Amino acid sequence: MKKRLSINLNPKIAKEITKVNSGSLIISVYEGPFTEELKVIDQASNGMLKKIRKLGELSGKLGEGTYLPALSGLKAERTYLVGCGKKGKKISRQDAVKVLTKMVSAAVSSNASNVFISIPKLNISGEGDNWIIQQLAYLCENNVYTYDAKLNKKDKTTRNLKKVSITIDSALSITKLNRSIKVGQAIGRGSNSAKDLANLPANICTPSYLAKESRLAAKKYSSLTCSVLGEKEMKKLKMDCLLSVGAGSVQESKLITLNYKGGKKDAEPFVIVGKGITFDTGGISLKPGAAMDEMKFDMCGAASVIGTLQVMAELKAPINVIGLVASAENMPGSKATKPGDVVRTMSGLTVEILNTDAEGRLVLADALTYAKKFKPQSVVDIATLTGACVVALGHSTSGLMSNDERLAQKLLKAGTTSTDRAWQLPIWDVYQKDLKSNFADIANIGGRAGTITAACFLSRFTEDYCWAHLDVAGTAWLSGTAKGSSGRPVPLLSHYLLDQS
Repeated sequence: MKKRLSINLNPKIAKEITKVNSGSLIISVYEGPFTEELKVIDQASNGMLKKIRKLGELSGKLGEGTYLPALSGLKAERTYLVGCGKKGKKISRQDAVKVLTKMVSAAVSSNASNVFISIPKLNISGEGDNWIIQQLAYLCENNVYTYDAKLNKKDKTTRNLKKVSITIDSALSITKLNRSIKVGQAIGRGSNSAKDLANLPANICTPSYLAKESRLAAKKYSSLTCSVLGEKEMKKLKMDCLLSVGAGSVQESKLITLNYKGGKKDAEPFVIVGKGITFDTGGISLKPGAAMDEMKFDMCGAASVIGTLQVMAELKAPINVIGLVASAENMPGSKATKPGDVVRTMSGLTVEILNTDAEGRLVLADALTYAKKFKPQSVVDIATLTGACVVALGHSTSGLMSNDERLAQKLLKAGTTSTDRAWQLPIWDVYQKDLKSNFADIANIGGRAGTITAACFLSRFTEDYCWAHLDVAGTAWLSGTAKGSSGRPVPLLSHYLLDQS
């Protein structure tokens, strides 16, 4: 069990900064004159800061960092100075996050168990102190995350941070600031929960494992309930489309429902649906071998749903939310679905499967039809759906498509606020023709606009409610030396749902 990070407000004022007894002291520095805090530190250290500035350091440029070990006159063991640019100048959310990330990274990399962070006065377009506090708390949780579930040797030299004390010069009440800390931490923990699930190897994290973890989450929170449909139950519901994806695997496919009840009993729920392909070989349409190990991340949509429901439960959000996880393992085998096969969906539409590697939309089709039974206010599905989305938007931005502009704008706003951004793409009728099939009602692939036509496919099963689709193929995980789940889009989803409460 990982210990929870403690983040607390500390009312210390600038004149007491030298008395702060912590492993690391993290202070902001601006271009131009020193702040009151820095003047006190400079005086206590016999003018050390002025000397360093004369040498060309401590410029205060945004994002610049300076490490000063064991300054005389200070109780803190280490001091980090983080540049914040020109004091009072308006900056973007992204620049603000750059500063806060630098502060948090310094806190974590210092290897100290307790740190003190003096939060700078930042003039952020559209945001205030509550946003700054929330972001800092989220970043703290996000940066202390480590994956060690299956490591033989635990790394005990990093991520030692246990306690963060923060101070901020703010007109907001202590109650509001503490609430911002709580929200930021909860979103961070939800993101980390999603990371834990996604980072597990596919021989551990199977559809049955996701079902087990969902049940455990429901046991942890009284406001959560969980139910699971197996293949027999799905067969009775005529979910042949979903079942076709797992036909070549010995792992049983699952449809998991997490029900969070925080709102009024009769209030219609908001539904989020996650693609949970626990490993994607491509099936008979087999993927190339290079980087296929990363196909364990094809269940990041499902992980984000489970993580987001935990955020709602931890914050006791006054809202009703249904989380659906459509989970299967896509494997080649004697019983595997073949290119050219035709299957019937729960909705009654038939699908010609031209490519078995376009499997995410198949499990989502039946899950989105199933979502109708909850009479939702809106439905948002989350999926690592198309490589085309990575080509279009890279690894910084998720793709967004919707049949309802108001819903799309709410999600875009949540992405902006959380800095877990998305970009809207069209799903105009002109693209629907690319899914024409000579042998079924619809084909599962078609046309060159792969991200859009995938959303067009999903839209055929969402005509009865407001719906949006998030393609997180480029944002849900990182490759290379930093390989691992990003925990996205838990921040976006959490902010969206909290805004509806």
